[in-house]
Amino acid sequence: MENETMKILVTGYTGQLGYDVVQNGLSRDFDMIGVGSKDLNITDECAVEKYVRTLKPDAIIHCGAYTAVDKAEDDKEICWKVNVEGTRYLVQEAQEIKAKFMYISTDYIFDGLGDKPFVETDLPHPIGYYGLTKYEGEKMVQAQLTEWFIVRISWVFGINGNNFVKTMMRLSEHQNEIKVVGDQVGSPTYTFDAARLIIDMIQTDKYGIYHATNEGFCSWSEFAKEIFHITGKKVKVKSISTEEYPTRAKRPKNSRLSKKKII
Repeated sequence: MENETMKILVTGYTGQLGYDVVQNGLSRDFDMIGVGSKDLNITDECAVEKYVRTLKPDAIIHCGAYTAVDKAEDDKEICWKVNVEGTRYLVQEAQEIKAKFMYISTDYIFDGLGDKPFVETDLPHPIGYYGLTKYEGEKMVQAQLTEWFIVRISWVFGINGNNFVKTMMRLSEHQNEIKVVGDQVGSPTYTFDAARLIIDMIQTDKYGIYHATNEGFCSWSEFAKEIFHITGKKVKVKSISTEEYPTRAKRPKNSRLSKKKII
């Protein structure tokens, strides 16, 4: 398919990744349609059906998700509606109009045990509700479609939306020492880079599950130190354990994802 005619619907346009995916596609002359929850409520089956059948995209890149990890533990109904039901409705329509489908997933589908990078064939075992709903979404995609991609990413940061980098910069304005968890390890992933890969991938028919992160691994505290080093902020980072920083949802300690397959 010639790229100028490829019409791509992107959900989660108001988030970090969705925004960059749309920008990257536009820069390559694709017909990009980005929607946020205000444009399309993916938990409304009729709305999704009407929207997708009218638009008739060649591909759907589903970046939209309920991602408030801690809130998800108490807000289970809404989290399920968005991440599972919403995905189901989009999948149904992709099947109906024969569109390619890409589902953006997460390192949170794994339990985070051990210190080896997880490969695509490792059995998911989420330890939190958010991860559970994302895994249910993955299963939905695989059960109903033939032309699908599942792309698992981790620790994303981008220009649009909230993220760890912005939080650290904000804290550095009025603190000269910050405590950051040092025993959770993963790959900080720049949405600008992930977006380029996603647009490359959607043009192919190399379907399947992929892990897609930036190179290398670090802990959150190492990431924080690097952020302050690059920005020239004089902030001391004190590394603490997960146990010293209790959160509502359990976090995987090992978020390393192997990229051998994609390479």
